[in-house]
Amino acid sequence: MDVASRRAPRVLSIAGTDPSGGAGIQADLKSIAAVGGYGMAVVTALVAQNTRGVRSVHVPPAAFLGAQLDAVSDDVAIDAVKIGMLADAEIIRTVARWLGRARPPVVVLDPVMIATSGDRLLDADAETALRELIPAVHLITPNLNEIAVIAREPRADTWADALVQAERVSAEYGVLVLAKGGHLGGASSPDALVDARGSRIVEFPGARIQTTATHGTGCSLSSAIASLRAEFGEWEPAVAEARAWLRESLAGGESLEVGAGNGPISHFAGLWARGGVRTAPTADDAVAGPVAGGGGLSGARRRMSA
Repeated sequence: MDVASRRAPRVLSIAGTDPSGGAGIQADLKSIAAVGGYGMAVVTALVAQNTRGVRSVHVPPAAFLGAQLDAVSDDVAIDAVKIGMLADAEIIRTVARWLGRARPPVVVLDPVMIATSGDRLLDADAETALRELIPAVHLITPNLNEIAVIAREPRADTWADALVQAERVSAEYGVLVLAKGGHLGGASSPDALVDARGSRIVEFPGARIQTTATHGTGCSLSSAIASLRAEFGEWEPAVAEARAWLRESLAGGESLEVGAGNGPISHFAGLWARGGVRTAPTADDAVAGPVAGGGGLSGARRRMSA
């Protein structure tokens, strides 16, 4: 399809914030745009965090969350939804009720349950509500710690064990699971799309990219998958393309030099390398000739002052 005639998928992120820009809704919007989608955002929590960690969390009233969700879906036809941080049981159930009303065609849940430190982010009531939410989505993208909590089992220590755990979760909740091997360590970093209903596992191998710029990788990957699934219509090519984009963005992350902790990925590294960031001359610029000074604001100012 010609890029000019292509309609960008309209993708809604429901998640918390990250003022340093590497994770949460800020990362979701960058990811959606980077893979060709139109991003929208509904905020579940205001998070004071940076590349070193989370300092505090403010959760607005659930009624206001519901108002945000209704405001978007009353006006915009949503092609896909990515769900990230849901701070408590009331927030989770508000999102679940909205999903029941809006019924978006693609819903990806990145179940944010465990902090990098290993601390649980949700209380028991919220964990129960999150488990109740899972059957209402199409794909979940937990890390190894999170899938262990969902399965009520110890964390998997090998890739084979991770796949078995993902199969059990897929079967119990009737949902696709993206098993992720990034936290296992070692030279490889595989992922796998697990569908127990179809007795199918599609593995995506890959060598580990040596970098400290890993902040927001889970948020970014899940948002990219939601966007690409809306465009491609199938999960396997959406995951494959999202992984390729993420690996490219991981490789470029350290060049951003953002923060003193684990920095963010470079969401637009590939676009910047292939397309640049400056506007192209227009037909009007070509007619006006060199006096116009080319495209952009500086050229416009020169034409106005001439």
